[in-house]
Amino acid sequence: MQYVGEIAALGTAVCWAGSSLSFTAAGKRVGSVPLNLIRLVMALVMISVYVWLIRGLVLPTDATGAHWLWLGLSGLVGFTFGDLCLFRAMVLMEARLTMLVMTLAPPMAALIAWVTMGESLQPLAWLGMALTVAGVAWVVTERHADVSDTVVAQRGVLAPRSARRLVRVSAAGLTLALLGSLGQAGGLVLSKIGLGKAAGFGVSEYDVVAATQIRIIAGIAGFVLMFTVFGWWRRVVSALRHKSAMGFAAVGSAVGPFIGVTLSLVALNSADVGVASTIMSISPIILIPASAIIHKERITPRAVAGALLAVGGVALLVIKK
Repeated sequence: MQYVGEIAALGTAVCWAGSSLSFTAAGKRVGSVPLNLIRLVMALVMISVYVWLIRGLVLPTDATGAHWLWLGLSGLVGFTFGDLCLFRAMVLMEARLTMLVMTLAPPMAALIAWVTMGESLQPLAWLGMALTVAGVAWVVTERHADVSDTVVAQRGVLAPRSARRLVRVSAAGLTLALLGSLGQAGGLVLSKIGLGKAAGFGVSEYDVVAATQIRIIAGIAGFVLMFTVFGWWRRVVSALRHKSAMGFAAVGSAVGPFIGVTLSLVALNSADVGVASTIMSISPIILIPASAIIHKERITPRAVAGALLAVGGVALLVIKK
């Protein structure tokens, strides 16, 4: 099917936008620290039931050592390292500045894919990427919208309100935001290698849903180690007692880490890393009408202009073929 990768990437952006609303509600009730682990455990249960019904395997026991290596690294780099850096950046500097830096993830992913896998994009695709990133950046830096604070929660990361009031640019925060972008970009490239879609790595092609399962397992392992080292388990126990938060977390986990991440691997399986990651990054654009309907926020001319610019960039990425 033509454009299956691009369509899956767009579906990923829609899922991440939807999950961000649920994770925002959950994060406000129990905090982002326990939510990072809880969302992945919930997603693992859901995806394990699914693969058992579809593939007859509760766990990806048919995966080779190479699959576990590359997809496991992808989960650690993307879920654990990337999210940890993003959360710390949110604590040290303003949400919109962090999200602005995070718009560098798509070009980072494209460059990493070019260096490691030889993926190259046509000039029209680079133009589409630039327009999309510019449109998203234009939206998330608007002072009158609270979209960026919601978007960062799509991965279960929500900074405290006191942290979100900071307006200074922290050198440490900027560094962590860049590392978060690098983690997101690197996680995507490692996923493509783990799916067996990159020549020269000796990895056979593998099922995208089972690949998502491996990534989630690795992400959970990383967070378990982190929670043990820092003694955060009491926060998890306390969060699990909050019924409404767990309800929101369950919805967000189904839409985000389960469906959304699986769609992202479908996108990587069929499209260039740079193209897929750019289309996935338009969640802030998708959240504009959602915020207007749910939170009664006013849609500003700047938001409309940014959305049109991003949509135009996505259109160029799609018609590049």
